[in-house]
Amino acid sequence: MLTRTEEQAETPTRAAEPYDFRRPTTLAREHSRVLELAFESFARQWGTQLTANVRARSQATFLQVGMHTYDDYAASLPPATTMVLCRLAGDEAKAVIQFPASAALGWMTHMLGGSGERIEPERTFTEIEQQLLRALLDDLLDDLQYSLGRVLPARPEFDSLHHTAQFAQAAPTSALMIVASFIVECAERETTATLALPADAVLRGLGESNPVVATDRARSLVAAQIELTPVPLGVGLAPVPVTPHDILELAVGDVIPLAHAASEPFLVTVDGRAVGRAAIGRTGNRLACTITETLEIL
Repeated sequence: MLTRTEEQAETPTRAAEPYDFRRPTTLAREHSRVLELAFESFARQWGTQLTANVRARSQATFLQVGMHTYDDYAASLPPATTMVLCRLAGDEAKAVIQFPASAALGWMTHMLGGSGERIEPERTFTEIEQQLLRALLDDLLDDLQYSLGRVLPARPEFDSLHHTAQFAQAAPTSALMIVASFIVECAERETTATLALPADAVLRGLGESNPVVATDRARSLVAAQIELTPVPLGVGLAPVPVTPHDILELAVGDVIPLAHAASEPFLVTVDGRAVGRAAIGRTGNRLACTITETLEIL
């Protein structure tokens, strides 16, 4: 009878996650969890400081985080938007804080005592508006450095302001970026904002705060995972060669001579390859098989 060992039976089932080998840009599960907690903290800080600055009830909600190339990230943004580029110590690539200009103009209107009911079109900022935005950004960058902690030990510094995603070249097109998205609500008006950080800078910090498994164990881990991967096991007769004509002419009642002797055990196969022989039996009200021979697998 074919049985499983107690150790295999007690092994918890692991959920499979899709992975695109053509575009291997994904975060390790441990790193994703650390970043999710950091960005949730950043969202709370953002909502608090925005409420204090614009004097209107505000809230920021973290949505998701992922890894993308800078080209894919820039292509996902609206043609006209606000992109704040920030310098990171020791990195040529820059961090990006992106949000619609119309939302920022609404925040500034509240800062100046307006109602903010009028929806401003997407446009460039005046010099006064840029100074007001810088005041908001100073607090926002402080909150970002506080929330990420050791992951981003140095405070990002304001570099430049852009209004077109295609011209704001914060990093090489193939460079990987950690992209987090948020919903920012201010005075009952919602907008979507994103934060993009160079992956190299973030992963350096993540390696220190949450080290991953060393690469020298990769082979043993892959082998262990393969051993636990379920595969279909078949028990059947030895195959008999036939022609396509015979298959097309099959009809009910036809008899097909088999090459399998009646006294021979059945074949145990995995993915069409024989791994053993077995005799058919029964366990309770189910069919079962008893392994009578194992075959060498090359």
